[in-house]
Amino acid sequence: MRRFKTAVYVLLILLFFFPLTHAQQVEIRILHLNDFHGFAEAYKPLGSDVMLGGLSYLATRTKELRKEKPTLLLSAGDMIQGNNWANLFYGESVIEWMNEMRFDAMVLGNHEFDFGQEVLKKRILEARFPILGANIEGLNHILPYIIKDLCGVRVGIIGVVTEDVPLSTHPRNVAGLKFISPIGTVKKFIKKLRDKVNLIIVLSHIGFSIDRILADKVKGIDVIVGGHSHTKIEKPLRIGNTIIVQAWEHGKAIGVLDLTLKEKKIIGFNGHLEEIRPQKGREDRETLTIVRKYEERMDSFLNEKIGESEVDLDGENVRRRETNLGNFISDIIRRVSGADIALINGGGIRFSIKKGEVRVKDIYSVLPFDNYVIAIKLTGRQIQEALEHGVSGVEDEEGRFPQVSGLNFKYSPSEKKGSRVKEIMISGSPIEFDKEYVVATNDFLAAGGDGYRTFGEAIRSSRDFSITGGLMKGEKVAYSHSGKWLRDVVVDYIKEIKKIVSEVEGRIKEIP
Repeated sequence: MRRFKTAVYVLLILLFFFPLTHAQQVEIRILHLNDFHGFAEAYKPLGSDVMLGGLSYLATRTKELRKEKPTLLLSAGDMIQGNNWANLFYGESVIEWMNEMRFDAMVLGNHEFDFGQEVLKKRILEARFPILGANIEGLNHILPYIIKDLCGVRVGIIGVVTEDVPLSTHPRNVAGLKFISPIGTVKKFIKKLRDKVNLIIVLSHIGFSIDRILADKVKGIDVIVGGHSHTKIEKPLRIGNTIIVQAWEHGKAIGVLDLTLKEKKIIGFNGHLEEIRPQKGREDRETLTIVRKYEERMDSFLNEKIGESEVDLDGENVRRRETNLGNFISDIIRRVSGADIALINGGGIRFSIKKGEVRVKDIYSVLPFDNYVIAIKLTGRQIQEALEHGVSGVEDEEGRFPQVSGLNFKYSPSEKKGSRVKEIMISGSPIEFDKEYVVATNDFLAAGGDGYRTFGEAIRSSRDFSITGGLMKGEKVAYSHSGKWLRDVVVDYIKEIKKIVSEVEGRIKEIP
């Protein structure tokens, strides 16, 4: 009897100190953010009277959610570039905030490269959290994946960015780097991690449509935390055994995904987006200190009133149709360069402007990239090729969609790519394919950015073509003002005219 009691006593001790973890259920949480683009202050999206976002409110809610259960805080990229609060400090402000928030990991987005590799390396070294990029070759200090332990669950996190990075940033920013297929890369690292972890998360900056393909083609992914397409996935999507989430843009929401595991396998999940709305008294003190520190450094310059807009200027639809803001900016480029026409990429316009006062900071938000105005000589046939390329990604709202001045054209999105443009008029006359025209654009497109090879090839065809310090020269270059960024050209023009009245005029017509 004594032996039996001793045995029971020992068994109870073992059960107390060594619980049957394989039979227990465990809950873990993933909080995720993507495409923040430096929007530290709340704002009203175009067409809405509701204030959304605000970094100090986002931080408060994130910290509350993190306390409730074991949590990973992840970023799916495009954090350090976009709004003035990030741009004027080359992303330093954003990294300081992310350090304060103790992010667990971030994948590089395509816009992390916009300040050049030297700046990016500084930001990576400043980060007190791992920065991932499994499909990037040639960049130091990033990791392909990490492994985190949550409640005994080993979580492998693989980071991939779109392989189109060389098309979406200035070519000089990615010189010497190679971007490999995300799908092939994820397959490779899943094989490597399969026996080392219980759960695999892909931290992805490749866009929702490609995330779906990734989930369908690659087995073994438990969760894809996505970015790049600014998609508002209010409830998690499941494809096969893979859960896909994405948290909209600009810190207007935080993504919450709760996973229930048994024997270290997912047996249930629940997720949602929590919109972030300013509420007095809900500011996170540490974050507010960081936000104000950088705002004080930029406010005196950016708050200068330069004019007034009599209409809302639409920067939200620039990737799918003609907009009044696209017309306004392309008109300025054509005017200052003396070109026949102007063509810019809609993706270079990043924000809308509400009717009313216009300040320097509004223009800097609309045009955050360090681009200058350049005009090059193209034949009518080359212009047609450029327009065909511009409308070839309209279904996916690609940034290459054109905003134009001095020309009108019609296109049919139902036709196959490369045969969509049906009619082109320049200054009221049909385009002449063998005639040479002067086309104003920005140096990003002139270098072949956003896939506009026609521009890049035309400049490089010059007998005296050269690039010095990133500046392009050659007989095909009709105008170049590399000493002033496009945003400052626009600021000066608004100061001159004072009142902005811009309309949609039918420059781009979609036909069946």
